[in-house]
Amino acid sequence: MRVEQLEYLAAVTRLGSLRRASEELHLSQPALSETLRNLERELGVQLLERKRSGAKISDEGRELLPHIAEVLNAVDQLRQAADEQHHISRRLRLGTVNAATVTLLAPAIREFRATHPSTPVEVIAGGRDAIQQRLAEGSFDLGLISYLHDDKPPPTLQATELLRGRPVVCVRPDSALAALTRVTVTDLLTEPLIMMRSGYAMHRFVHRLLSGTPPSLSYAAEGAEMCKLMVAEGLGATVLPDYSVLDDPLVRGGAISHRPLADDTTELRVMIHRRHTHPAPKTEQDLHAILVRRAAERRTRRPTDKGLC
Repeated sequence: MRVEQLEYLAAVTRLGSLRRASEELHLSQPALSETLRNLERELGVQLLERKRSGAKISDEGRELLPHIAEVLNAVDQLRQAADEQHHISRRLRLGTVNAATVTLLAPAIREFRATHPSTPVEVIAGGRDAIQQRLAEGSFDLGLISYLHDDKPPPTLQATELLRGRPVVCVRPDSALAALTRVTVTDLLTEPLIMMRSGYAMHRFVHRLLSGTPPSLSYAAEGAEMCKLMVAEGLGATVLPDYSVLDDPLVRGGAISHRPLADDTTELRVMIHRRHTHPAPKTEQDLHAILVRRAAERRTRRPTDKGLC
């Protein structure tokens, strides 16, 4: 049993229908209904009366409402006490898949620190599934996750698109690939390939791109930043989203370069996530707003393929 399940049921009771509750919670109606079905199976009680005209709280569910209210009140008191205890120095915990850490997240944190100097920000790198789980559990406040074009963010988390881009090949300026206008898969396989490890969107993308053709030599790395550093050291080439190299210090310093992939139209996205039902403190809201604004500013100066070359 999860707290958000009880909060969802309380919302259905307060608003009088599954449809209105799904709108307020920013969840699809099927996702909300399935979440409450799981709660019903766990409790062994039919909580909702489901009819063609809609769904509302059942008589059995109403009998449990006083107990549910007690649990939610206790959770609210716990959250309030924790917020009061850490009113000044509450730590913000942000999970990231690393694709935009240097080029988006680091400048955003620098701006955030100017107005919240006493609020520590802890950045934890990880894979998509781990970040989503820790957001749902409440151990992360915000999460930055990369998605391929056909990936769907989980309905239990609020998602806002920050960046959208295309995959590019990152190489050293003295690499033979740097002399090309666009890089084909055949070209890519002429150099050792540095790949993100399993669990990252770019790991799945590269496997799709190669269609089962193994590179002559490959390395596995933890996140985009390590991939770029390995390229700068001359270990090979890597494939990353273009937004993870735009304005990167290694690019500005001339240590790495990047070229578009030939014959590929794949779109990649970075989404920022937070929980729907979590009463976000002002510090979390402010960091979220800074990231959204900075991402919008970057979209207005997105480079063309010519600029990438």
